[in-house]
Amino acid sequence: MAQLATLERMLMKNQTITTILDRAPSLNMPDWYLAAGCIAQTAWNVMHGFPATAHIKDYDLVYFDPDLSYDAENSYIEEGKKLFKDVDSRIEIKNEARVHLWYQDHFGYPITPYQSIEHAIDSWPTTATAIGVRRRADGRLQVYAPFGLDDLLSMTVRPNTKQINKEIYMDKTEKWSRLWPKLKIIPWKATLP
Repeated sequence: MAQLATLERMLMKNQTITTILDRAPSLNMPDWYLAAGCIAQTAWNVMHGFPATAHIKDYDLVYFDPDLSYDAENSYIEEGKKLFKDVDSRIEIKNEARVHLWYQDHFGYPITPYQSIEHAIDSWPTTATAIGVRRRADGRLQVYAPFGLDDLLSMTVRPNTKQINKEIYMDKTEKWSRLWPKLKIIPWKATLP
């Protein structure tokens, strides 16, 4: 519980995150989370003493809908553009059920379709970024973190080799270590954490 409270305090320092969490329920996306880099990077910013929004290139608002049509996903994207038009950050809305349709073109190798939003998060590149958050009805955060919060809160970047390759991991960690120099980068290994 202490880790969750710590994470929540850090995330609430990022006004973009609070705005997204407040407004996203009105999109009525199934099984959604605000997730990945924006969560970890906000925490790293706070722990480095940087502004909470520093170095964050986008905010991933992900959901899971078995409707694999582009039109269905695009309708959420277009509604999101209207809903967040006053937010000065890039918010990327993605149906994780569709990722296998474009993954090979983007990353160079195919993946099997995800079965749920949690299945998608389980495969994300690092243990510290495999995290999704959303607000519960009582206003508190609901967190999905399949690897826990230890790595995130200790600024440890460890590979999750379920899906990514060494090249992707090395690219991410080289960039991140320049932006957040206190990160502890665990070398690539070909086994699961």
